[in-house]
Amino acid sequence: MPVPRPRLCALYLALAASLTATPSLAQSYAGKTIELIVGAPPGGGYDIYARVVARHLGRNIPGEPTIVVKNMPGAGSAKAAQYVSTIAPKDGTSIAGIMPGAIMGPLLDDRTAPLFDPTKVRYVGTANSGTRVCVTMKGGKISKFEDAQKVKAKFGGSAPNDSTFEYGYLHKHTSGALFDIVPGYRGTAEMALAMERGEIDGLCGWDWSSFKSQKPDWLRDNKANVLLQVSLDPHPELTKMGVPSVFQFVKNDDDRKVVELIISQTVFHRSYIAPPDTPQALLDVLRAAFDRTVADAAFLADAAKLSVDIEPLSGAKVQEVVGKLYATPPAIVDRARKAIRPD
Repeated sequence: MPVPRPRLCALYLALAASLTATPSLAQSYAGKTIELIVGAPPGGGYDIYARVVARHLGRNIPGEPTIVVKNMPGAGSAKAAQYVSTIAPKDGTSIAGIMPGAIMGPLLDDRTAPLFDPTKVRYVGTANSGTRVCVTMKGGKISKFEDAQKVKAKFGGSAPNDSTFEYGYLHKHTSGALFDIVPGYRGTAEMALAMERGEIDGLCGWDWSSFKSQKPDWLRDNKANVLLQVSLDPHPELTKMGVPSVFQFVKNDDDRKVVELIISQTVFHRSYIAPPDTPQALLDVLRAAFDRTVADAAFLADAAKLSVDIEPLSGAKVQEVVGKLYATPPAIVDRARKAIRPD
């Protein structure tokens, strides 16, 4: 069943702030370096989020270790998740920021062997539960989503497990969009450049917060059309702009269940994971530090400067959400698998 979009609450923050580590654990991090692996290319939304987290996470960990960010794109973040699951140290000094598609991939794509088990990795937390959008450039043939239901258009995509690939097909199969998905792009920054060059007409599955931070001039100078907002609940800012919800265009109840399953992944939009065998005591330290970071005034001010939204969820809650998604009835999962892939 789809999971309701989480809401930040004062009780949650108070509990997070109250968590402390024992002196021995604090000592274990003193003078250490934690690698934060980003499962996406430099310059994109996931990279932007990971680097702002890295700037503040270390001082919220007892012993104040140095945080070093490394990019490891590939397989929609599954490559980074596999590294953390199998190769990275299990001593609390390695975490990864991954895309939700990597977490959903083994559930929704049974044609390939999973690179890691999303139910076994340990979730540290998520920085945001987001909304995704479809976007085109002003002056093109697609100015609203209804146009995409009538006129063929080229929409960019990356690869399976990436939202720009899967959401394009999702809207094609459940909302009647006449998209031709052009895969192979390395990220939204590259796709945005392709849109400016006229190589593609638009893209779907772009995180709203990433869009605002990557292309603020497109909004400021009215260069883009935001065709569709895709989330379980309407986004207040997009609703105020008059951007319709995906559910206004879904064709029937069965398709609605598919869309709800697919976009439930936005609950853990910017997740950070640790290896499966991370000792519980060290995992507790990382989770508490992450919770303090996303509630920290300096971190929030830094995020605001970059126009990135912060709506966090605890690692324990993300772990629970992922477990529930993997318990979805097989019939719905099978229909969802077909909806996010080419015919």
